Amino acid sequence: MSPSVITLETKENTSQNLVIKRPPSGVCLQGRIRVPGDKSISHRALMLGAIAEGETQIQGLLLGEDPRSSASCFQAMGAEISQLNTELVRVKGIGLGNLQEPTDVLNAGNSGTTLRLMLGLLASHPGRFFTVTGDSSLRSRPMSRVVKPLQQMGGSIWGRKAASLAPLAVQGQALKPIHYNSPIASAQVKSCILLAGLMTQGRTTVTEPALSRDHSERMLRAFGAQLEVDSDTNSVTLIGGNQLYGQKVVVPGDISSAAFWLVAGAIVPDSELVIENVGVNPTRTGVLEALEMMGADVQRENEREVAGEPVADLRVRTSRLQSCTIAGDIIPRLIDEIPILAVAAVFAEGKTVIKDAAELRVKESDRLAVMAHELTKMGAKVTELADGMEITGGTPLVGVDVDSYTDHRIAMSLAIAALVATGKTTIQRAEAAAISYPDFVTTLTEIIRD
Repeated sequence: MSPSVITLETKENTSQNLVIKRPPSGVCLQGRIRVPGDKSISHRALMLGAIAEGETQIQGLLLGEDPRSSASCFQAMGAEISQLNTELVRVKGIGLGNLQEPTDVLNAGNSGTTLRLMLGLLASHPGRFFTVTGDSSLRSRPMSRVVKPLQQMGGSIWGRKAASLAPLAVQGQALKPIHYNSPIASAQVKSCILLAGLMTQGRTTVTEPALSRDHSERMLRAFGAQLEVDSDTNSVTLIGGNQLYGQKVVVPGDISSAAFWLVAGAIVPDSELVIENVGVNPTRTGVLEALEMMGADVQRENEREVAGEPVADLRVRTSRLQSCTIAGDIIPRLIDEIPILAVAAVFAEGKTVIKDAAELRVKESDRLAVMAHELTKMGAKVTELADGMEITGGTPLVGVDVDSYTDHRIAMSLAIAALVATGKTTIQRAEAAAISYPDFVTTLTEIIRD
């Protein structure tokens, strides 16, 4: 631990500033670490366990705020979920079609995954009424991308701005199957429609312009759903009418969380890190491909399969990075990692171009605008594009006051940038990291050497 480098300042309103003061001699990173459980898989394990028959046992669950929101919502609808922990969470499901009408509004907090996936289940429960909301950030994020296909299936959903923004009211209906051609590659859209299709009689198909992460398909099949996947057309079909049954789920480490350490290990001089037990599902490994294009020294070790998901240990060493273009079909497979890849680009020789990532404007913050603004304040050469960024590497960073905009991925990305910035960097509202990585600061203090 290096308290001379890292301190936390707690404000009167309980917000926290993370202060990173890089000494003149610099720092390095050394050690073996484990990252929290995969957030996407944690959500889906809780949800499917809640609507399955029998008991689901979950090991390695992410203890962030987002999965807690999922657990709270499904507890309010009748599922029994034990206290959340990383060792073993037991979910006593209530069976498909048996979600109870809650006595209060369902609050998804900051979790878009909770709200969007849950809508598919709520809309398909005839005769029951639900109201769903979230925090101020989530209430500003677009919901029409899932509401419109659900309405095509016969769903009854009302809300602000033509049901495009939460809070939303849902009157459950007997839905009909559809073939939905999604205009965007989004695992949340795909998963919402597939979950709605569980309660329909017939074939519900989603076709995407590019392949999005496939955790829902893998887990739905494991729980007993009947699915067909056509990789040639990026299509998934769910045949409705099958019951789901509780399973044992082992959640691997989240590659989105590992990405911060991969970039840190690559850009901080004289560093070597091993990140253990990371999920390397091919629909999520775009960040590894991007770092390979940049010349990062990242190696997969101890590759194996755990509960249907590929897992590996990732070793990263300090590297001399080169610029590249990150665009096209790879974007859906690294959309959450673009903020930290932007940090890597600051230390790459030449101009890195990130395109086709307009989706980042409707995340917890406008991540394109925020990263461009905050990195520029630190001295980086960043040009914001309509759908991405151009980053010219090689300009030294200086410590300044920056803001997370209460976005967990922004907070952690700026923390990694601060490790190689001259002087003191203060990251405002850094407590946002707890959304997906509650122990981020603790882990950082354990591996830093000055």
